[in-house]
Amino acid sequence: MFHRRKFLKQGAMAMLSAPLISFDTHKKWSLAPLKTTEVDDAYWKTVRKQFPLKEGATYFNNGTMGPTSGYALDRMVHHMLHYNIEAATIDYKNGSGPELLTGYFPYTELRTKLANIINCDYKEVSLVQNATFGMNYVGMGLDLKQGDELLNTNQEHGGGFGAWQLLAKRKGCVYKQAILPEPANDPEAVFNAIFKEVTAKTKVIAIPHIVSGYGTVMPVKAICEEAKKRGIFTVLDGAQCVGHIPVDVKDIGCDAYYSSLHKWLLAPAGSGLLYVNNNIASTIWSTIASYNWDNQEDHGFRLMQNGTGNAGLMEGYNAAVDFFNTIGAENWLGRIKELGMYLRDGLKKMPHVTIYSSTNEEMAAGITSYGVKGYSGPDLQKIMWEREKLQPRSVGNKMIRHSVHIYNSKEEIDKALQIVQSLA
Repeated sequence: MFHRRKFLKQGAMAMLSAPLISFDTHKKWSLAPLKTTEVDDAYWKTVRKQFPLKEGATYFNNGTMGPTSGYALDRMVHHMLHYNIEAATIDYKNGSGPELLTGYFPYTELRTKLANIINCDYKEVSLVQNATFGMNYVGMGLDLKQGDELLNTNQEHGGGFGAWQLLAKRKGCVYKQAILPEPANDPEAVFNAIFKEVTAKTKVIAIPHIVSGYGTVMPVKAICEEAKKRGIFTVLDGAQCVGHIPVDVKDIGCDAYYSSLHKWLLAPAGSGLLYVNNNIASTIWSTIASYNWDNQEDHGFRLMQNGTGNAGLMEGYNAAVDFFNTIGAENWLGRIKELGMYLRDGLKKMPHVTIYSSTNEEMAAGITSYGVKGYSGPDLQKIMWEREKLQPRSVGNKMIRHSVHIYNSKEEIDKALQIVQSLA
């Protein structure tokens, strides 16, 4: 009995240690294979190998959660292990060893990298947990009064409408929704749908940059330009955008912008950003207060006073940004667009398919939502998995949302198209 117990105990310990060993070898997870000027099919196969995704199964649900690269996971796990092993040898106050706390430091280096991606000053960037946090920090920080009108659309994610509905109930504001066309193929029609609901009492226009369910890239620059003429505050839900399409907040001209980087930038869950234009930042109250709640020199730091969090996560976040920058924005975003078009071009040839996403390529990128005659969205998701181990996501009952990313291939998309064709 003693030997049996000893065997079981040793076996259990081996199972627990196995995942840590695989991430502690430092043999596979490196940025070195990504540093090349030859970006061809072979390169994208190399990129695929940088993810610990299970072979034989294909992930097409990046619009919900993006898989993190082995490089970023390795950095994050190593940080957490190092602290837990060396806890007694590290003095967080004098800066020896890795940072043990979050919420108290400005993270200037990471914020600068993010600012370069979205084209702003790092002091306009706050590190937040996700897009929902960003929306709430902006909404709760605005000085709104009874009767002020808050304008959303009828195609918002819950993280894009919750704060505005709460404020309407709490402060007596008027909550409104613009009805967007479906599918949306004409930027002017989207623009008109928004401003049809605008009145002299409209104080906030809060809309998605990319619609989560349909993948529609909205004409946000034109909308923000017109809103500015009318003195209306604009905040964009960019949950689906950073790492998916080019985002230039200065060119767009919005007052605020937030994003979840665990989606298309492939950062660990809990990695988000909030941008607030410096020209307006001083009018936004801090929602959560700690030491720097009233820091008027660095508003981005002021709006990220979250208290202690996971320092290992921040290490993974930083590594994910390095992973993105190593591949390069042009290559990364271009590959997503290329694969998205490839999927849509295939679907357009099938008369039994209804594409609910935009088929105007200026308003489309890596998300395509579609339906197949005679099949529900859940039916399609089940068939995709059972036949070829493909995992897109059903949205509602009528359609399936298909997200593509840099770790996907045209061969994988071909498998999906073959299944759809067989359902004619």
